[in-house]
Amino acid sequence: MLQTLEAHHLSGIIIGLVTFFIIGIFHPIVVKAEYYWGTRCWWIFLVFGIAGIVTSIFIESLMLSALCAVFAFTSLWSIKEIFEQQERVHKGWFPKNPKRKE
Repeated sequence: MLQTLEAHHLSGIIIGLVTFFIIGIFHPIVVKAEYYWGTRCWWIFLVFGIAGIVTSIFIESLMLSALCAVFAFTSLWSIKEIFEQQERVHKGWFPKNPKRKE
């Protein structure tokens, strides 16, 4: 299937679409993670980021390697976003979890 996509020069389009999807999925994940766990969960995004980078190094397919790298760097970017989400909650832009103790 990957050879068919490459033959029709669709690899870039597929990578772009999946990148858009991955980034779109991470926004609600960051919001929910901050709501339930606060910023204490930043290390989970770090682990996923490192795992994605290592995985992308060992995958031979350019498309799959690129998508793993997109996932990895989106995970790493989420570390920054989780702390910014905390600030958005403090500003009142997002709800604060009343059950979570700071």
